[in-house]
Amino acid sequence: MPIQTFSETSSAAIIARFLKERGVKRVYALCGGHIMPIWMQLDKVGIRIIDVRDERAAVYMAHAEAQLSGGFGVAMVTAGPGVTNAMTGIANAHTARVPVLVLSGTPPQAQENRGALQDMRHTDLVRSITRYAMTVRRPELVLQELDEAVSRALGHGGEPGPVYLDFPVDTQRAEIPSALLLEEHFAPKERPRTAPEPTAIKKAVELLWSSKRPLVITGRGAMGAGKALSKLLSRVNAAYLDTGESKGLIPEDHPSVVAAMRGSVLGQADLVITIGRKLDFQLAYGSPAVFGDAKFLRIAECASEIRDNRRGEVELLCDPQMALEAILAEAGERQPATDTEWTKELRNQHCQRSEKLYQKMVEAPPGSDGLMHPNRLLAALRGAIPKDAVIVADGGDFLSFARVGLPATTYLDPGSLGCIGIGTPFGIAASLNRPDQTVVVATGDGSFGFNAMEIDSAVRHQAPVLIVVANNGSWAIEVTDQKETHGKVTGTHLRFSDYAGMAESFGMHSERVENPDDLPAAIERALANRPALLDVLVTPEAVSSDAKSGLAWVPDLQPVAAWNDAEEKWRNQ
Repeated sequence: MPIQTFSETSSAAIIARFLKERGVKRVYALCGGHIMPIWMQLDKVGIRIIDVRDERAAVYMAHAEAQLSGGFGVAMVTAGPGVTNAMTGIANAHTARVPVLVLSGTPPQAQENRGALQDMRHTDLVRSITRYAMTVRRPELVLQELDEAVSRALGHGGEPGPVYLDFPVDTQRAEIPSALLLEEHFAPKERPRTAPEPTAIKKAVELLWSSKRPLVITGRGAMGAGKALSKLLSRVNAAYLDTGESKGLIPEDHPSVVAAMRGSVLGQADLVITIGRKLDFQLAYGSPAVFGDAKFLRIAECASEIRDNRRGEVELLCDPQMALEAILAEAGERQPATDTEWTKELRNQHCQRSEKLYQKMVEAPPGSDGLMHPNRLLAALRGAIPKDAVIVADGGDFLSFARVGLPATTYLDPGSLGCIGIGTPFGIAASLNRPDQTVVVATGDGSFGFNAMEIDSAVRHQAPVLIVVANNGSWAIEVTDQKETHGKVTGTHLRFSDYAGMAESFGMHSERVENPDDLPAAIERALANRPALLDVLVTPEAVSSDAKSGLAWVPDLQPVAAWNDAEEKWRNQ
């Protein structure tokens, strides 16, 4: 068969040109015949292909790329099982509201519906978990469909999130008439910014400046508004909680940060200001059973973050940064009614608890099995990595320790879908996106197993990531739940597998660490030889806060036992 060549106006070439002009540097992908024309054109225009070992990981990597770059990530997967493998990654981006463009292919049109290899109607599978899903059969529509899909992904006029396009192979080879290659479709687009309504701003100021105990909670939608948010917090002396979506947005040393008091401050506030954050299970659905009589002020640029579960006394459907700036300008020199002693006391208790936690981490005793407590590992990491390190926390039980034990200015985790297994793929993409920062993946052994083969991808692409596996040989949250709820442990034990040996077989620097005294030197060596993996044996006897909360047994009304009890009491009063 002769070497295939494509003109600069073939659909495949135009797809590659479009991505190049939109600033795409990397496409995360796994090869296949149904996408090979596009694949080769990406290489031709200089877009780096990060080829992976599983399509799910490709989408995870594109997800992390989008979060860290502020743009959109691109994943490309082949037809049939390539798409079905990718669906967990697409679902995670959907729940997290992260802009990811997923590209795929289908059989040539003459073979559709005849039993061709990997012939599936992919769009029917992914439509419910994407913002846009389309099969593009006509080459004349390729460019405008790409433009539309990326605009949808970025949330231009709606909620951001993943989008999906596939192209029959013959369409990829076909020519696009030059007259249709309009520059307006290639050119990057500015994000539309919706200004707040002045009357609503006046109401928001009145509500916020009259509050005695204001609490601000942020989510992903607030990530571009850090500077204005910091000013607002200082201006009104509000208490502040981040979430996994916004960790690092406000520095830990800001006097409003009260993360260690999360359990009590939710019930003390008289006004809760949500900025780009849903009131989902992580925030007790905003229920009065937890938040008491608090009023709500809700600020977001998409409807899904402004009226889920609880309506606000004031709702600002607009750009959050513009809203915060307008609130500050409208308030002028007006003095807020905030009880500053309340905020100060919360902050003092937060600092005391945080320091106490760190000391407990450093001194955490081993289990009866002689293995170290997970907090000893986290304390060692905390002392060794730079303050600006990118932290990727992954796991069920271990995530519960890591999210409070590892401060971070940039933080990624499985998100509200609970999509464990993202650790290594997220870490690879993060280290490629931020090569000048230290990227550390702190993961449990169970979650590591989902995408363990991606250590091969890390080595092949020389992604400078440090992967730290807390190896406790179990699905620990479920073990605790089975013991306490069912009286029997079954199907939740793993082996203390040799993950260091596995990594070494792929050519990655790796060490197994059993003694906490050996951690500092092992971490230093690993940081100097990235990509690297540390396989750290920790005791399965350590019980995390999530395990204690009842999260694993899935209560009827709320996600954790204490909130569920409060909800039952409130509903039956």
